[in-house]
Parts: sequence; C-alpha cells; structure tokens
Amino acid sequence: QLQLVESGGGLVQPGGSLRLSCAAARFTLDYYTIGWFRQAPGKEREGVSCISRSGGSTNYADSVKGRFTISRDNAKNTVYLQMNSLKPEDTAVYYCAVVHSVLCELGAYYDYWGQGTQVTVSS
Repeated sequence: QLQLVESGGGLVQPGGSLRLSCAAARFTLDYYTIGWFRQAPGKEREGVSCISRSGGSTNYADSVKGRFTISRDNAKNTVYLQMNSLKPEDTAVYYCAVVHSVLCELGAYYDYWGQGTQVTVSS
C-alpha cells in the first residue's frame, strides 16, 4: 500500500520557521502532484500548497503566499514545505497528499494521504 509520512512539525514561536517533509514509501512521487493541507481544531481542512509532478507549477493559499514555499526532491522521493514568518493562525495538523495528475490544483481529489504532523505556533 502506498504510504506517505510527514515530519518536521513542532512548537515554534510566532515569526519562527519550520520545514515539513513528506516522504513516500513503496512508490515513487515522480508521477504525482503533491499537496499540503492543514486542519485546525473546529475548522474544515484547507489546501495550503501544491506542486505539479514536474515541479514547474505551484499554487498557494492566499493566507500563506509569500511565507511558505513548496519544493520537491524526486531523487529523495520527498516533498518539503518551508514555512517562514509563522503566525498563531497557522496552528494545525498538516497533511501531505498525492494525486495522479500533471496539474497542481488544491481543489482536486487527492488519492492518498499521510497521517499528519502537528504544527503549533505559540509564544
């Protein structure tokens, strides 16, 4: 079964940075668009960012534009989300997911999901 494993979450002060990683097991990410999503307590899950399988196209939610950067390293079979200038409202469980598509669309139906990693932004 395809497996995605997120890591890199933790507790950080406002204004700080974290880098999340999403590693794939038992399959290669080369043929997938990858998305990062988050869900805060009591809120619906929202799309944060995605990167196309070629890496040539990325999308970001308005709330994270200019602060977050998504990237992929196909040689390491891993996708990253660099998060800078973190705010308390970024606190959520962050998930990575994949869709077998050439397009980078946060609203697409993503086929496989990781278990999530907690990010808490607090002083």
